[in-house]
Amino acid sequence: MRANYPDLNGKHVFITGGGSGIGAALTQGFLNQGAKVSFVQRSDAAEFVEQMRKKTQQTPKFYQCDLADIEALRTAMQQAQSELGDIDILINNAGNDVRHSLTDYSVSDWDQNHAVNLRPYFFTAQFVAPFMKKNGGGAIVNYSSISYMMGGAGYPAYVTANAAITGLTRALARELGADKIRVNTLVPGWVLTPKQLDKWATPEDLKAHMEKQCLKEHLMVEDMVDPTLFLASLASKMMTGQVLVVDGGVVASG
Repeated sequence: MRANYPDLNGKHVFITGGGSGIGAALTQGFLNQGAKVSFVQRSDAAEFVEQMRKKTQQTPKFYQCDLADIEALRTAMQQAQSELGDIDILINNAGNDVRHSLTDYSVSDWDQNHAVNLRPYFFTAQFVAPFMKKNGGGAIVNYSSISYMMGGAGYPAYVTANAAITGLTRALARELGADKIRVNTLVPGWVLTPKQLDKWATPEDLKAHMEKQCLKEHLMVEDMVDPTLFLASLASKMMTGQVLVVDGGVVASG
């Protein structure tokens, strides 16, 4: 833990995809701040929950859920609130950057992609907004990707969803600002999660990407924790509708 935000202590943080990759690092980061954490994930995260109990002396609440099933997602959020209280901070982190081309993609493929990478962002915000308003405010952090800023090829549906997340963030920031609900987007660069290393991070691609970065160090999941804590905390209380890029300088350098 490199930064401490006392106002996060005791807050209820709900994270999508909070048991693996960047989400797992975020869960641990918020637990280290003294927050109460609940999260959803499609795969079983019972082992991860036990790891967090041992590492942080706190136990996050895990609800197994497919984000494409909005009713199941709502049920999980209701259960989380019944156990930990109203959600104060929402982190929309989960996504699936599955590769595909323009030519071999069906309507159902497109719809399923957006059912995971975009649709939950809207409906999680819809769920928490009334409770945040009742309680005098809250924070929503939406994860996107620099893929849309770079015009990344090879996964156009995913790139489209991430561009839309920025638009949704700005629209919700305007709509919810009067209720002291802040909505910001965090945009990671190429973070070397186990999934990325297993599927797509070839030595050649890693070398080419590093040449584009200003900072010559690969991004790891831990590098996303402090920026997220900042956007969730009162340290950023007058920031909303913003896009915070954490990519080692790829977008800056073109």
